[in-house]
Amino acid sequence: MMDQATPTQDVDDREPPRSHRRAASVWLAGAFLIPSLAIGGFLIGVHFGRTSIPIWLQSGIVQGPATEPSPAADALVLYYRDPDGKPVYSLQPKNTEDGRRFRPVYASEDVTFGGTTSQPQALGTSTGGKRILYYRNPMGLPDVSPVPKKDSMGMDYIPVYEEEVADSSTIVISPGKLQRTGYRSEVVERRVVSRPIRVPGTIQLDERRISVVATRSESFIDKVENVTTGDRVRKDQPLLRLYSPEINAASAQLISNPGFEGSRRRLQNLNVPDEVIAEMEHTRKVPLSIQWTSPRDGVVLERNAVDGMRAAAGDVLFRIADLSVMWVLADVPEHAIGQVHPGQTVAVQVRSLPGRTFMGRIALIYPQVNKETRTTRVRIELPNPDSVLLPDMYADVEIATGSGKPIIAVSDNAVIDTGTRQIVIIDKGEGRFEPREVKLGVRGNGFVEIREGLADGEKVVTSANFLIDAESNLKAALQGMATGPTPRQEKPQ
Repeated sequence: MMDQATPTQDVDDREPPRSHRRAASVWLAGAFLIPSLAIGGFLIGVHFGRTSIPIWLQSGIVQGPATEPSPAADALVLYYRDPDGKPVYSLQPKNTEDGRRFRPVYASEDVTFGGTTSQPQALGTSTGGKRILYYRNPMGLPDVSPVPKKDSMGMDYIPVYEEEVADSSTIVISPGKLQRTGYRSEVVERRVVSRPIRVPGTIQLDERRISVVATRSESFIDKVENVTTGDRVRKDQPLLRLYSPEINAASAQLISNPGFEGSRRRLQNLNVPDEVIAEMEHTRKVPLSIQWTSPRDGVVLERNAVDGMRAAAGDVLFRIADLSVMWVLADVPEHAIGQVHPGQTVAVQVRSLPGRTFMGRIALIYPQVNKETRTTRVRIELPNPDSVLLPDMYADVEIATGSGKPIIAVSDNAVIDTGTRQIVIIDKGEGRFEPREVKLGVRGNGFVEIREGLADGEKVVTSANFLIDAESNLKAALQGMATGPTPRQEKPQ
């Protein structure tokens, strides 16, 4: 009878059967098919006799035995990785939190699937004439790596070359990504920028074109001409006849002493018309009543004179206004008053005259702000040749702001306003962009003036500029992460 192995005998001391070796080989071969589908990675072990070979599968890379090999003295260390196989790397020797050393990865160890051997390009390594500085997350997350790696979705990290970082102000975006963002750009050129300010207003009389008919002495009205309120009168048209004892006394003195200049001056002080004084000197007679005439062309706004009435000195008998030029008083909001200047063109539409526009100019900006409405009153002079504009009419006022001269301007959509500064994205062509800070001026018609920062002929992004600006901020953040903080220098004691 053949000897049987005791239960305590170690079965690993024996060479595994050929069928077992074949199964192990199949298991190992199958393990090489799994990593291409794996995301994080896993550890498998294959037993041959007394030897256990652990193999770590991570993002398509098969690492060698978990125990640190004994390479040649001149072997090239590419980088150091976490001893537990976690996706943590370092270019310099490093320890874990519990004090264990990171495992060096040598050039001879880095084996990829597909039967080819590749070496991860570490920081400063050249590839095709380009120097790789670091690898960044393909989804734009703030994560960089010194070696090639994949993210949690299996996407390769994107290499960042020295040429891209050398011009820190330039952003490079692939054509495919640009097409997905739907970006558009336009050429910077000079144009007239004008934003109309629309405010309500009222028609008022020109204060300089109003006259009052009154006497400077006590008088009695003998007769009032056929002139009533609202009638149009001409200059020197008769309005009334009156008798004044004081005027008659001065007239008698003028006739009796024709060479006495004081008598003539007294009549002038009583506002007697010059033509009446000349007639008395010519006829040598004192008239019983004196004719009073209109001082200007205009419309009778007020008639207080009545036949036979007694008028005290200074009483208003007639009020006459010239309507050939009218005022429009408009209230401009405080935030827009800085864009309004005397001499600007104004278009006025009166609600009682639809379809008709009257053109005028700003004559005065009143030097005060209404504290209740936070508006400033603006006075506009408006020609009224046919006298259709009447006092106290409501009007819609449109003030054209701007100088009227072509200036450098871009579309409103091209400006990114952060509140503290304003930025435009310059399109340099071939997927290269540059954020640039500018200073703005007036706005209007969908455009904004660029006072500093742009020149004629440059191209600016008008659509998807926020996405490109976000890419710029991401680039700056990644560069900061790649370079690390500047070490603080100790001050000498």
